[in-house]
Amino acid sequence: MKKFFRGFGYAFNGIAHAAKTQLNFRVELVTAALSVCLGFALHISANEWQWVMLNITLVLMAELLNTAVEFLTDLVSPGYNELAGRVKDVSAGAVLVSCFFALISGSIIFLPKLIALI
Repeated sequence: MKKFFRGFGYAFNGIAHAAKTQLNFRVELVTAALSVCLGFALHISANEWQWVMLNITLVLMAELLNTAVEFLTDLVSPGYNELAGRVKDVSAGAVLVSCFFALISGSIIFLPKLIALI
């Protein structure tokens, strides 16, 4: 059981390291916090909350996996390597896809409510 709980510590260390070293992760955390605040302010429905939380989770997971791929790529290929660069580009592309999905979903949820306030 001790090993099980130690695993949580390693996971939190990884998240903390990403927050300390990765600007994009910090930007995404701030965006997530703003989305949650906006959700409370606009009184979004439970179904809309599910979409907001799913998007936040997808973007943060994609960024964490991208960071892991970049670290691993740098470890196995410290010098310039065209294929290693492609691996990093594809990994970054996954983050971009998740961000676009979040932007579209957020627009569908928040824009009508914001326009109604105006």
